[in-house]
Amino acid sequence: MPATKQVIVIGAGLAGLAAATQLTQAGVGVRVLERAGEPGGRVATDHVEGFRLDRGFQVLLPAYPEFRRLVRPARLGLRGFTRGALVREDGGMRLLAGPWHGPGAVRGVARLAGQRPGDVFALARLSVRDAALPASALGRGDDHTVAEELRGRFSAETVETVLRPFVAGVFLDPDLMTSARLFHLIWRSFVLGGAAVPELGMRALPQLLADRLPPGTVETGQEVAELGDHDVRLTSGETVSADAVVVATDGTTAARLLPEIEPPAWHAVTTWYYRVARPPCSAPTLALDGTGALPLNSLVLSQAAPTYAPPGASLVQASVPGVADSAGDLEPTVRERLAVLYDTDTRGWDLLATYPIEHALPALPPGTPLRRPVRVRRGRYVCGDHRDTPSIQGALVSGRRAAQAVLADLGPR
Repeated sequence: MPATKQVIVIGAGLAGLAAATQLTQAGVGVRVLERAGEPGGRVATDHVEGFRLDRGFQVLLPAYPEFRRLVRPARLGLRGFTRGALVREDGGMRLLAGPWHGPGAVRGVARLAGQRPGDVFALARLSVRDAALPASALGRGDDHTVAEELRGRFSAETVETVLRPFVAGVFLDPDLMTSARLFHLIWRSFVLGGAAVPELGMRALPQLLADRLPPGTVETGQEVAELGDHDVRLTSGETVSADAVVVATDGTTAARLLPEIEPPAWHAVTTWYYRVARPPCSAPTLALDGTGALPLNSLVLSQAAPTYAPPGASLVQASVPGVADSAGDLEPTVRERLAVLYDTDTRGWDLLATYPIEHALPALPPGTPLRRPVRVRRGRYVCGDHRDTPSIQGALVSGRRAAQAVLADLGPR
């Protein structure tokens, strides 16, 4: 590739960083223009009073193939969660996890097997099937909603008390109108590798990708106003020429810069973080409210990653799909449900931060292609999780695809 070839990547989120990585490895000159003060996009971590607060309930599935292609997991110091969940039902709390997690897990699964043995068998069969099949096979075939998929496999009681609160937290979709094909792909990654967070917060992933680029590649505080026919115009007044432009912003911003593409619909989430003196749960286990009061999920993050809290304190996270008109008005209800969920007094818990995130995850209803074009026209390309599956995996894959399209159009070396 001639050394004079220059590519502008707009956005230093995961997709933009993946595209820049592929392009620089091919010997192309790259400038990544990021509006914010640091790389990461929607993957970010704030530092508040010694705590690490990820914006939204963001977790990493280490079995994502593209993640493993780009990153050595050991570089992030991943801290895993229990491969299971604590579920609050009208009859009390039960731990649904493998028997190696101790007597509580044995009792929880045995109780479910005694009440609904068909559901235990169906859950095992689903997990074995999705783990054994290649991802390409899970992404093909007829499509329908997750709600229809679960109703066809499990009893209504298990769907409502166990699966709905879990799946609603994953896709931020309490109505379960998400594509069943996406459900199987994500379930496969959960089964194969569980979920985890980097010991220094989710921001560590984009920072690692940015640090591997040539110094000066990522330029923060650079907001793009519009795209010209052969250049990029910044709000600062600067005009930058390039042989190709990759728009790696969120889907709404991408549609503004590239009117040829449709903006995605979005799922929202509101997350609350609490400082507590003693952890209400001794294990890093996702807790689900299966009573139907709120599609609430919670986790004692510091039990998974002690680096998320200062010495002598614990960090509890709680998330609810959707953005409340006033998150502050909903907080007392969330605190009340957490008291029930963990069977503890939450009145002394100190609220550290509230994050209502309107554009948290692109929606993917049934019938939507799992992979959409990244080449808009020659010289203009787009990537992000709105072009692939709405996930970290999708963002990373879309970045690589966009870079490959750029390299194909720029020509051979």
